[in-house]
Amino acid sequence: MRIRPFEALRPQKGTEKDVASVPYDVLNTVEAIELSKGNPKSFLHIVRPEIDLPLDTNIYSDAVYNKLAENFKSFIADEVLVKEGTPCLYVYKQKMGEHEQSGIVTCCNVEDYENDLILRHEKTRQDKEDDRTRHVETIKANTGPVFLTYKEQDAIDTVVGKIEKTEPLFDFVAADGIGHTVWKVVNTSELVFLFEAVPVFYVADGHHRSAAAARAGAQAKVNNPNHTGEEEYNWYEAVVFPANQLKILPYNRTVKDLNGLSSEEFFSKVKENFNVVEGTSPEPACANSMSMYLDGEWYGLSWADAPEDDPVEALDVSYLTTNLLAPILGVGDMRTTKRVDFVGGIRGTKELENRVDSGEWAVAFSMYEVSVDQMMAIADAGCIMPPKSTWFEPKLRSGLLVHSIK
Repeated sequence: MRIRPFEALRPQKGTEKDVASVPYDVLNTVEAIELSKGNPKSFLHIVRPEIDLPLDTNIYSDAVYNKLAENFKSFIADEVLVKEGTPCLYVYKQKMGEHEQSGIVTCCNVEDYENDLILRHEKTRQDKEDDRTRHVETIKANTGPVFLTYKEQDAIDTVVGKIEKTEPLFDFVAADGIGHTVWKVVNTSELVFLFEAVPVFYVADGHHRSAAAARAGAQAKVNNPNHTGEEEYNWYEAVVFPANQLKILPYNRTVKDLNGLSSEEFFSKVKENFNVVEGTSPEPACANSMSMYLDGEWYGLSWADAPEDDPVEALDVSYLTTNLLAPILGVGDMRTTKRVDFVGGIRGTKELENRVDSGEWAVAFSMYEVSVDQMMAIADAGCIMPPKSTWFEPKLRSGLLVHSIK
């Protein structure tokens, strides 16, 4: 695979904790306002610029993108972000509890994405893809790196291990307790060479950012009569991690209503397709099982092994949709329905209980996590996962390293 060093825009050393923010898509506007309160350097002012506008502002309105341009210009003028001065790669290590993962911050080529050398496992929503494309085009920069993975290579691990023994550029623990350490790599030729042996990358998290980068690059190519292929818009920022280091949490589901059924009628229909055990743990212990929260009680649902010849149908979330959500609860397209909400596993099963106990949601399902191998097998087969199947944790911080496509 092709990777390329870049001249990053980054916080000045010592300010990185103030600047770095969670990704734009893990919180809503109200949460972003609260998280950025009293911190004018927070990168949430860039990735969620609507926080600086009236609360009822449409997040896709011209006013939001105008505010984005204003905020980004201010960040540069006030040296909240400064230019590195030389093209570099970076090693980015994250620590969450006992879990650690180390990736390379780099630029990947738009053509490799378009030619399916960077494989996807999810579809994108048009409104979100349009938003992130306009975001890139407004400030001519990739503000949030795409989270990629690859099948691990011992030689790359060895080089990364040596780099991690040197003095870091950034090293801090965020408010959520997750540690972030970044090393600058000036001598980049060895890593660039070693990645040539990697056959493909996989998008782990950031399908909308990938699609947006490709669209912005394609449009910039059209607009440039002197296009050569070497321009920065042909590249977009990513962090590439070895697959054996990644941690996937479950992506749980809540459903708004029981499709006109009483609890007794619903429960009876569930028993037709599942083995049901009362009083089980809120977290399923293995694949081919899930936990269901209904009327203040947890139930264990299990089934025989799914067909192995179809990697998508073998997923627990597929089984749930095919055998319960669609036929019993009458849920339609999972990508557009408003009757289902998706709850990242990082929020815990208590969040599911609270939602159902509040009366706003009728039933919740706690899932077993998808494996990285399952995700890669689906991407290799050219298939698409059901929406919201994987929740990668820890999340990459935005604002630590920004790629300008000017």
